[in-house]
Amino acid sequence: MIEAKTRAWWRATLALCLGSFLVFINLYAPQPLLPGLKEAYQVSTLGVSLLMSVSTLSLAIALLVFGPLSDAIGREGIMRITLLLAGGCSIALAFAPTFESLLFLRLMQGFVLGGLPAVAIAWMGDEFEKPALLSAVGLYIGANSLGGISGRIVGGGAAEIGGPTAAFLAVGIMTLIGCGVFWRLLPNSRAFTPQRFELRKAASDLASHLRNPVLLAAYCLGGINFLIFINQYSYITFRLAAAPYQLAASGLGLIFLTYLGGTFGSMISGRLAGRFSPAACMMVGVVILMLGTAITLADSLLLIIVGLTVNAFGFFLAHSLASSWVGRYAQGARGSASALYLVFYYLGASLGGFWLEPFWRWAGWAGVSVGSWLLLSITLLIACGLCRFERRQAKPVVS
Repeated sequence: MIEAKTRAWWRATLALCLGSFLVFINLYAPQPLLPGLKEAYQVSTLGVSLLMSVSTLSLAIALLVFGPLSDAIGREGIMRITLLLAGGCSIALAFAPTFESLLFLRLMQGFVLGGLPAVAIAWMGDEFEKPALLSAVGLYIGANSLGGISGRIVGGGAAEIGGPTAAFLAVGIMTLIGCGVFWRLLPNSRAFTPQRFELRKAASDLASHLRNPVLLAAYCLGGINFLIFINQYSYITFRLAAAPYQLAASGLGLIFLTYLGGTFGSMISGRLAGRFSPAACMMVGVVILMLGTAITLADSLLLIIVGLTVNAFGFFLAHSLASSWVGRYAQGARGSASALYLVFYYLGASLGGFWLEPFWRWAGWAGVSVGSWLLLSITLLIACGLCRFERRQAKPVVS
């Protein structure tokens, strides 16, 4: 098993962080382009938001394929091949002739983007000692946020120069170059034990995870939080593209620098979990997310940015700990357990537009905030339940 902070740990962690970075560049590059694409194709806010929803939905479906498959055939090959295909999809998006073809390619891209997230944490669970796993997961998820930031900044900046074609080409080229580095850095697995793939057993493993209330609670917490967090960013672009802000695509891309708050939250999550209760830290993360949403109600652009930064910190703090919680409490078949967490996570993202759209039409951004608080109240209750579980686990057994 790889120990924390050794040379092997740094090399493996760097490879997986790079892979994560590339996945999320591709997934989120279109987000700052949504207001411009809405006008160009004369579609509704919900219609253009499907560019994000179809990719996250197909990514969620892919996790059900790649997670169990990785338990049978290994994890490195899945990560390498799917990352290469994702870069190819971005190149193809640059030449898509219609909105329908854009949607189809985003659907395909979402599926191949699911390869690395489905198995990366399971790979770490196989290869790393437990203390090394907590630290690596925090850095890995921090790379998620950096990839999300970079995709939106690159997408928005390139679109300002050459439109969506330039945005997708820039992201595709970056991905293919980064993929070559990832292939060289990622070490081969040493601790992985393959299991014969059987559809019945894979379904049984998934059902077993869903029957485990400790895992199911973490799945719901991660999925609902992400439903709110990621879709808030879609609706804030419509708010900031309109008067009185009237930000262009490049300006909207820069708004996603607020994700740096999430990078910091992910990086310190392992340290906080070592000193305090992980479930209590999840609860704090949800409260911070609710507070950040309140701050965004201000009219000041500066305060909106502050609120989004606070949101990112709270969300990624809770997400990092919920992710590692699954790795800690899964009883076997870690690949499918981690994949199932991400199924809930991305399924939430794909459904968020349908939940928040009525609130947006009702009262604009204030309505989105109300819709957010309603669901975040549920995840706060879930985190409280996990706190009670931890306290029961910590009680000494009296014979």
